[in-house]
Amino acid sequence: MSGMPSADPSARPGAETPSGSAYEPVSPQEPEPVRPTKEDEVARAGSELLGGPSGRRALYTADWWSPVRVIALIALGMFALGMVQKMPCYNGAWFSGASSQYTHACYSDIPHLYEGRGFADGLVPYFDRLPGEMEYLEYPVLTGAFMEMASWVTPGSGSIQHQEKIYWMVNAGILMVCAAVVAVCVSRTHRRRPWDALLVALAPALALTATINWDLLAVALTSAAMMMWARARPLAFGVLLGLATAAKLYPVLLLGPLLILCWRAGRWRAFGTGLVGAAGTWLAVNLPVILLAGDGWSKFYTFSQERDVDFGSFWLILNQRTESPLSTDTVNILAVALMLLACLAIGALGLSAPRRPRFAQLAFLVVAAFILTNKVYSPQYVLWLIPLAALARPRWRDFLIWQACEVAYFLGIWLYLAYTTSGDAHKGLPTEGYQVAIVIHLLGTLYLCAVVVRDILMPERDVVRRGGDDDPSGGVLDGAEDAFVLGLAAHPARPVAHSAEGPLVKWGAATTDMPR
Repeated sequence: MSGMPSADPSARPGAETPSGSAYEPVSPQEPEPVRPTKEDEVARAGSELLGGPSGRRALYTADWWSPVRVIALIALGMFALGMVQKMPCYNGAWFSGASSQYTHACYSDIPHLYEGRGFADGLVPYFDRLPGEMEYLEYPVLTGAFMEMASWVTPGSGSIQHQEKIYWMVNAGILMVCAAVVAVCVSRTHRRRPWDALLVALAPALALTATINWDLLAVALTSAAMMMWARARPLAFGVLLGLATAAKLYPVLLLGPLLILCWRAGRWRAFGTGLVGAAGTWLAVNLPVILLAGDGWSKFYTFSQERDVDFGSFWLILNQRTESPLSTDTVNILAVALMLLACLAIGALGLSAPRRPRFAQLAFLVVAAFILTNKVYSPQYVLWLIPLAALARPRWRDFLIWQACEVAYFLGIWLYLAYTTSGDAHKGLPTEGYQVAIVIHLLGTLYLCAVVVRDILMPERDVVRRGGDDDPSGGVLDGAEDAFVLGLAAHPARPVAHSAEGPLVKWGAATTDMPR
């Protein structure tokens, strides 16, 4: 049997054929998942901790333990470990002094903003003016609604510290659900590569930063949007992306890569549907607040513009190491200019690459460019990139190198704040040490960007496409022919359709069936 090709049209890699390709019959609706221990040496080595790589039949012997369920449970477990890491603060460091929460690296905005943004006093976000300089809540509308609803189920009895603890627990419980949604959506975006979502579930930076702020809400909605696009549902994609943008600004950046890829593939209708869905949903969420509480609604945008150069950015290093720091207005102009240049470069790459890049690859690059050029980098911003990185470059070595850099920055910022808030005791990391931590974060992100760009320019190095797929996260783009390219981008062998055995690859005027 090993010497004969399968007559089953749903054949998949397994037994050897005369041509050297491998097949085995599986359900045509459920293609065999790619096992990371088979193609990734780091995953293979890491699996030795659990007894080594799984056997070929292991995927079929335990129906309930599907990849999605396993990944969801691991994500919940890692999130719980992150909550345990915050226990020193929950047990008193949030309230016993500024430096204590930094030396334990367990700081969170959530308990502090419960009273600081008026939730303890029953103030309504955007409508009621806050005491002090902030005046109004400085978060987008959907995040503000999330914060407000969490305050509704926080009991108003007991000391303010007790209320803040409960508020953090309520938010952490909802954010845990968001973390599971992120992992599940990533697992279901690449249908043949569900185990790539283990990169998300096991990411140490996710566990460490998940409950610092409310970013996981936007990350979950963005991941769900990308899953809908992968399933060729552009309207659902647009609706979810609009909700994500109403929770955090960065998701709107994904429309740029999508424009480039739909332009190259000639899929204008799908792009237009997604764009209309995103714009309409964002307006539906924001318009009532704009009309009824315009000053409060605009606070997020004015605060972002007026905010000084802050933690984590290379702008902070420049200002700290020069005698004449750049003004906020100058940094705003330069940051926007750098971001526009980066977007132009990413757009040119998408239109001129030898093969149309995958959606996840360009999405990762544009969000990473925003992070690298922005005037502030809060440690939880790494959450924006984790699911995109898992989809764009599902290789454990590169992912772990980047994660190690992010963990180093996570520790660096808290030790620096401990140093600046501990007075003459100088507990923590001095300014020069914190600058090194920033550089490590920047280099780690640039490294991951570099390997993604290399995969785009050399598609034979792309682990996803080496397996025979075109763009599993691309939805209507998957297998599409080029309609517009720049330069010599036309590739002699680009997929235009898929058969049961693999993608159909166009060679000149002929179409040849190429097995995986």
